[in-house]
Amino acid sequence: MNSTKLTSQELRSGFSLAAVYVFRMLGLFMVIPVIAVAAVEYPDYSPLWVGLAIGGYGLTQAILQIPMGILSDRWGRKPVIFIGLTFFAIGSLIAGLAENMTMLTLGRILQGAGAIAGAVMALAADVTRESQRTKIMAIIGVSIGFSFYIALLVGPIIASGFGLSGIFFLTAALALLCFPLVKFGVPNAQNNHASGDSLPRANLLKPLLKNKYLWRLNFLVLVLHLLITSFFVQVPVILEATGIELADHYQVYGIILVVSVILLVGFIRMSDKFPVGNMFNLAILFMAVGFVLLTQVPSYYLVLAAGISFFVGFNFLEAKMPAMVSSIAPAGQKGSAMGIYASYQFFGAFLGGILSGLVNTYYEPKVSLIACLVLIFAASLVSRGLAKVEKVKRITLAQVGEYNEYNIQQQLDILMALDGVKDITTDTDANVFYLKVDAKQFDVKAAKSAIEHLG
Repeated sequence: MNSTKLTSQELRSGFSLAAVYVFRMLGLFMVIPVIAVAAVEYPDYSPLWVGLAIGGYGLTQAILQIPMGILSDRWGRKPVIFIGLTFFAIGSLIAGLAENMTMLTLGRILQGAGAIAGAVMALAADVTRESQRTKIMAIIGVSIGFSFYIALLVGPIIASGFGLSGIFFLTAALALLCFPLVKFGVPNAQNNHASGDSLPRANLLKPLLKNKYLWRLNFLVLVLHLLITSFFVQVPVILEATGIELADHYQVYGIILVVSVILLVGFIRMSDKFPVGNMFNLAILFMAVGFVLLTQVPSYYLVLAAGISFFVGFNFLEAKMPAMVSSIAPAGQKGSAMGIYASYQFFGAFLGGILSGLVNTYYEPKVSLIACLVLIFAASLVSRGLAKVEKVKRITLAQVGEYNEYNIQQQLDILMALDGVKDITTDTDANVFYLKVDAKQFDVKAAKSAIEHLG
C-alpha cells in the first residue's frame, strides 16, 4: 500500500465526516443573517429574544463541548455522535414548529446540545493512518470554513421563500442525513485511541487555562465570535433600513465574502513576512474600522465597506488562531487546548447575542456597536502579549517493547537527545509518545530506528 496516498476508505470517511460538519454548520448558521429581520412576525418579538435566539446555541455548545469529547472515549465515537445529532434534529424541529420567540430560542439551545465536534475529529483520527491524518483534517477544516459562507448566502434566500421555519425544517432533514453518513460512510474503529492530541482530558484543563499565551488566544476568540454575532444582529436591520429586502441580502453578503477572501490572500502572504503580533493588530484594526463605519448613517456602499473591512480581519484571525493554539499547546495536550478554545469560541457567540439584545432593548443600536469597539480595543491590548510562535510539527510515536518505567525512560532519553525535539509527553494509556518538533531538523525515520532496538 502506498503510504503517501489516501485509501478509498479514508477518502470515504473523510468526506462523510466533512459532510456531517457542513450539514451541522449550515443548520446553525443559516438563521444568523436572517433572524433579526424575519423574527418580527412572532408575537413576543424583542431585541433581547433576537440576541438569545442568535447566540443561544453557543451556550450549550460551550458547556458540552469538552464533556461530549470525553464521553466519546468512554462510550465510543459513533454513539456520542448519534446522541448529538438527535439533540440537534429535535432542536431544529422545535424551532421550526415554534410560534413564539421563547420556543424558537429553546430550539436553538437544543441545537447547540449536539456538541459533537470533538467526537467527529477523534473518529476521523481513529479511522485514518497517522501518515494521512493531516490530509483528512484538512478536508474537514476546509468544509467548516465554506459551510459558514454558504450559510450566509443561502439563509436569506430560504427565509424569504419559506420563512424561518423553512430553514429549521431543512436543518432537521440535514441532521437526519448525517446518521447514514456516519453509520455506513465511516467504518467502526477497532479501538478508541484516547489521544491528548485529539480529545480533551479533564486533568489537563486547569493548567492550560492558566497558560500565559493560551488564555490570550481564548479571550481573543471569545471576542471574535461575540463580534460576529453582534454584526449579524445589526447588519440585517441596517440593510432593511437602506431599502434592501431580505431576499436580496445574499447579494450583499456575496460581494462582501468574495472581496474579503481575495484581500485575505494578500493578508496571509503578508503574515509570512511580518511578526505575528503586528498582523494581529492590523486584523483587529480592520475589524474596528468595520464597526466604526456601521455607526455612521447607513447606506448600501457603507455597509459593503464595513462588511469587507470586518471580514478581512475576522477571517484572518479565525484561520490563524487555531494553528497558534495547536503550536503553543504542550506535546500531547492539543486536544485539551483546542477543547477549551472551542468552548470560549461558542461562549463568545452566546455573549454576543446577550450583549446586543440587552443593549438594543434599552438603547439605540449605535450603543451596541460602540460597546463592540470597546471590546476590540481590549482585544488589541491582550494580543500584544502574544510572543512569536515557533512553527512546529506534531509527531506521535508508538512505544516499543514491554511496558516498564525503565524501558520508557530509556526511549524518552533517546528521543530527547535527537535534533529538533522541542517537547515530549508520554502517554502510557495509549502507549505512545507525543512530540513537538522542528520539522526542518527532526528525522522521524531516525527517531523510530533509534528506539526500535530497545524492543
